[in-house]
Amino acid sequence: MPKAYWIAHVSIDDPAAYEAYRRANAAAFARFGGRFLVRGGAQQVMEGTARPRSVVIEFASRADAEACYHSAEYQAALALRQPVSTADMMIVDGWEGDQPGGAG
Repeated sequence: MPKAYWIAHVSIDDPAAYEAYRRANAAAFARFGGRFLVRGGAQQVMEGTARPRSVVIEFASRADAEACYHSAEYQAALALRQPVSTADMMIVDGWEGDQPGGAG
């Protein structure tokens, strides 16, 4: 079973209020084993456009990733984020292949 990842690109309108979301989401990620791989570090857009903040969170499975998103803990955190930011967020299955691949 492949791992699954939350991939989010976020624009933050109120950084102080966004901190409340960051504190609140920890309970959901701890419960479902979410592990941050990328959390808003410096980025350079090489093609296309992107929001200023990128986040990648790894989960053991798609079921865990989806359950985390729909959990009461995350929905409470999400209610704090949505008024102060705009995001594009998806859940993506990981790659289990053993052959090297090119871009995309």
